[in-house]
Amino acid sequence: MNALFLHDAAQLLTLAGLPVPRRGRDLGHLGIIRSGSLLAYNGTIIRVGRTRDLLPQARRLKARPIDCRGCVVMPGFVDAHTHLVFAGNRVADFEQRIQGKTYAEIAAAGGGIRLSARLLRAASKTQLVGQALGFLTQLAAHGTTTVEVKTGYGLDIRNELKMLAVIRQLRKRSSLEIAPTLLAAHAVPPEYANRPARYVRQVCRHLIPPAARHAEFIDCFCDRGAFTVAQCRQILQAGVRRGLVPRLHAEQMAHTGAARLAVEMNAASADHLDHVHGRDIRALARSTVVATLLPGVNFFLGLNRYPPARRLIDAGAAVALATDFNPGSCPTLNMQLVLSLAATAMRLSPAEAISAATINPAYALRRHYRLGSLEPGKQADVAVMEVSDYREIPYYFGWNHCRWTIKRGQVIYPVGDR
Repeated sequence: MNALFLHDAAQLLTLAGLPVPRRGRDLGHLGIIRSGSLLAYNGTIIRVGRTRDLLPQARRLKARPIDCRGCVVMPGFVDAHTHLVFAGNRVADFEQRIQGKTYAEIAAAGGGIRLSARLLRAASKTQLVGQALGFLTQLAAHGTTTVEVKTGYGLDIRNELKMLAVIRQLRKRSSLEIAPTLLAAHAVPPEYANRPARYVRQVCRHLIPPAARHAEFIDCFCDRGAFTVAQCRQILQAGVRRGLVPRLHAEQMAHTGAARLAVEMNAASADHLDHVHGRDIRALARSTVVATLLPGVNFFLGLNRYPPARRLIDAGAAVALATDFNPGSCPTLNMQLVLSLAATAMRLSPAEAISAATINPAYALRRHYRLGSLEPGKQADVAVMEVSDYREIPYYFGWNHCRWTIKRGQVIYPVGDR
């Protein structure tokens, strides 16, 4: 028998009992059980409740006990926006930015996304898998159990497909659940600097058909200096015809109409949204598109402007949080830190931030029916935090509070505690 019994939690956050995705006031509802317990069997949750109520059944099943006294038990984080597969790093860009160089100046000096493309093209699949597995280990160590992983640093057909092959290897070798996304248009490749329309045609005709066998989502960077609304519409429509679900980098650096395109395409998410307008917010609120906010980027780049999270929540939009882990603008894997930034910079309550980091991104990844909350019948994906009150997770910022991470009923962190 493969039974697990988490017992005597100071707080067990179920996030149960309300419609998904969470909107408005519902975003702050965590379904807290004090002195709570969770009983799982063969990777599936079979009961949650008070410890005294679950103890007899746990004994009958001879469940492995994990004492959670003084801890918060919550759903594992769902990180629905990362660029986890890359080669090397961009620490030189980081140093130049500190010295006052602009992104354009850094790119002109050989940095930026094109540097990541050169490094990735030169790297072997083995090298890329090795580095990415280390990142996945760190994600698990900080309480993340499911992660979206994008391509986008290949910037040509062969290397984008190489990135998808790397992601396939990661799905086989990592304990975490990985949702693969084809970011077919991340930046205009240098070979197509004055011919972006031709690159878009190449992507639609020659990249999306073979890539669709190995990806779940199709993404596009719709912004100033990247791809236009019309170009992204063309790419997303080509992906949809091949069965891929659209998502979109939208309104990060300028207002382009990308958020409205996400609504038009019934995208899974519109991400960033720093420059979203009032009409866009109202349209998002009426839609099923998840507004995925990435405050780690704004923090790391030293920006004064953050996405209008409160306006989005108050309007009724479905809001999620993610790391946007990448080498250029947000090299952090720590969703706990993202909760802190969401609270301090965007004024989400700690409860809203937890919902936005669990159940809503599970919806954005089309996995909410089995992930994102602790309910009978769902997968036993759990993070146990060494705090007695969930509000301490964002309050003690920059810490790693995670004591155990559990995926499908198996302890995956600490590694030796299986």
